[in-house]
Amino acid sequence: MTLLHPAKKAGRKYLNPVPTALGGIAMTFKVLRLLLANREERVPKQPLGPFRTDPSIYSAPSETCLRVTWFGHSSSLIEIDGVRILIDPVWDPRASPASWFGPKRFFAPTLSLEDLPPLDAILISHDHYDHLGEQTVRKLATLPAAAGARWITSLGVGAILRRFGVPSARIAELDWTQSVTVSATAGSCKIVALPARHFSGRSLTNRFETLWSSFVLRGHAPTGQSHTVYYGADSGLWDGFAEIAAAYGPFDLTMLEIGAWNNLWGQIHLGPDGALKAFQQTGANGLLMPIHWGLFDLALHAWREPIERLVQLANTFGIRLFSPTPGQPTEVRGTELLSTWWRA
Repeated sequence: MTLLHPAKKAGRKYLNPVPTALGGIAMTFKVLRLLLANREERVPKQPLGPFRTDPSIYSAPSETCLRVTWFGHSSSLIEIDGVRILIDPVWDPRASPASWFGPKRFFAPTLSLEDLPPLDAILISHDHYDHLGEQTVRKLATLPAAAGARWITSLGVGAILRRFGVPSARIAELDWTQSVTVSATAGSCKIVALPARHFSGRSLTNRFETLWSSFVLRGHAPTGQSHTVYYGADSGLWDGFAEIAAAYGPFDLTMLEIGAWNNLWGQIHLGPDGALKAFQQTGANGLLMPIHWGLFDLALHAWREPIERLVQLANTFGIRLFSPTPGQPTEVRGTELLSTWWRA
């Protein structure tokens, strides 16, 4: 029986594709005790950067028809076969419901939202604060760069976008296995929403009431050149990775989370070891791009630990990584690219 099917609900709450435990109040107290005893360098001791994006680069099309600008954590600009897609943009100073507390950015945005090039789509995987920044969405909704963009997201998240100023007519909410095609002058891209093993909610009282998704981006250019990217968003390890690759792969680039991980919540986050296993389940084709790290303190580990561990694993198992410097528009050429900016 296939694991790839539309989302199911129990009452008002969406269900994970496989049984998944999410800790309650007991977990909160356990994490609090660990936090009080924690001595890891969870926040960089020295300032990072500054990292800068040269917006003039976007005036020329991608040489390879697949160019990625990673802004830190899970925020990226994907230029795929003539289509520009901004993914999970968070320019907010904190991944938090308030501006005065919560995880603070390790470094400033690499360019202003006003300097973004014209966008064809803005993709929001789910409603957590480190993937959907209120200040960011409110600003983007007013900017010329986003004036023609489709806002593509998971079921239920559209209400949040509308509350933050995005017009209803520009929002497409997808159930798992549904898709939408974004067309641009130079090409098109089919975006497919697929299951992930995670959860949702912007407070403790509305968990699971909106959907969370991973996505396949399948580009098509008039020249016949095409690329396929898998954006894993947030997910724990499950057998669906293999089925997604069998149905939609192989992938030129597989973007998987490695940070904000701990054994206590291992069912809903991959971590570096889980990312490697998930990539292997997809067939280990193309390049593995680590995301969900390097910008916010959201766990108990040292801030460098996820990437250090992944590099070690990749060397052991012969996996090719694609890990650019924050803010640097970088062509995906099929060969490994590993910036060591985090070692400075």
